[in-house]
Amino acid sequence: MSSEQLRFGLIGTGRIGKVHAASIAALPETVLTWVVDPHLAGAERIAAEHGASASAEPRRAFDSGEIDAVIVASPTSTHAGLIAEAIEAKIPILCEKPIDLDIERVDELAPMVEESDVPFAVGFNRRFDRSFAAARERLLAGDVGDLEQLMIISRDPAPPTIENLRTTGGMFRDQTIHDFDMARFFAPDIVEVFATGSQMFDEGAAELSDFDTATVLMRTAGGAQITIVNSRHSAIGYDQRIEVFGGRGMLEVGNAGTSLLRYSNSSAVQAGAPFQHFFLERYAEAYVDELREFCKLVRGEASRCSTFADGREALVLANAAGLSAREGRAVKIDRGA
Repeated sequence: MSSEQLRFGLIGTGRIGKVHAASIAALPETVLTWVVDPHLAGAERIAAEHGASASAEPRRAFDSGEIDAVIVASPTSTHAGLIAEAIEAKIPILCEKPIDLDIERVDELAPMVEESDVPFAVGFNRRFDRSFAAARERLLAGDVGDLEQLMIISRDPAPPTIENLRTTGGMFRDQTIHDFDMARFFAPDIVEVFATGSQMFDEGAAELSDFDTATVLMRTAGGAQITIVNSRHSAIGYDQRIEVFGGRGMLEVGNAGTSLLRYSNSSAVQAGAPFQHFFLERYAEAYVDELREFCKLVRGEASRCSTFADGREALVLANAAGLSAREGRAVKIDRGA
């Protein structure tokens, strides 16, 4: 280990925890030194792959003196407690979204985060997708004029398990929350939300009174319209597209394919390979770039990381969408609630 490397603790060894472990290994400036999970066998497996220590107890990692920062990739219900522990230990935190499912719990935690000098970031990795970031930069540069319409299409390849649905807070606070943050990335001044949701194919969503299909229409203070289109399944693969429209032009980010090869014959023109299957492939590079930016934050340098306030605002929009879909009305955004 180089003396210049930042030593990372990782809490949570599920699917997203494995993504973060791979990102830590991919950067020469980071090294994984502790892995924590109540299911110790999972922590031990990842620790063995990376030459790290393993524990079922976060406190062992926090007190070890062997971590410079921690990534919280555990279930959402554990986030707030772990954030508080890490702040008390003066350890910088990169926390996966959402901060918590309960906005009151988020607000209770806010003073501790804001008044400490401990670096904190929320894991909204899509901000670090290079094509999305480039589209935003060109919008800010005036390439399309003032933003008039933003379209975000985000469809997962298949529904989550019902066990997952029981703990992740429903479609708007789990899947769509990434899109709410992406909307704010392009247009932070959202003042109104109207959402509609349906139960069309997923038995788990129906059983838990959640949605598998949703559309959200939002309006900014300046009148720009933002549309989010979500589905919990997609026969064409992981569907991730953005369209930025203004009076001077339009910017589009299309889906990432698995190959650049196209085939044409008498019955088909430019038939191509499938789109990438899921976020593991689509955003692998974005996760690494997110970690690189978090390292800057830890070192006290200028960073593009999402803040605690960004995490709160995305949850506010998710809650407003849920209320709108249940009551069939537009919901004004109250920044104090």
